Amino acid sequence: MKETAFMRDVYAAVKLVPRGKVATYSQIALMSGHNGAARAVGNALHVNPYFGEVPCHRIVNASGRLAPDFAFGGADAQRRMLESENVTVVDGAVDLEKFQWRGE
Repeated sequence: MKETAFMRDVYAAVKLVPRGKVATYSQIALMSGHNGAARAVGNALHVNPYFGEVPCHRIVNASGRLAPDFAFGGADAQRRMLESENVTVVDGAVDLEKFQWRGE
């Protein structure tokens, strides 16, 4: 798949999310200049060609739930990656009150 300007914008925004924090798909859409494109953000992350460089494992849905079809090994892999950054995952979700990045 050819990388688009939209995808570049999304990947740049995801790179801003620090270790130990998460952001939501809609938050990345807004940060990347594409407000309202949360589903398209998810699609772009699903084909992320920069595993290890673009930390797509830090992106969760609006309820803090992990991606059931996480592109790099499923929800279990996403959980393990987040837990390695000291992000607590309970029943497949992250507490957004505690772990959501708000630009700090």
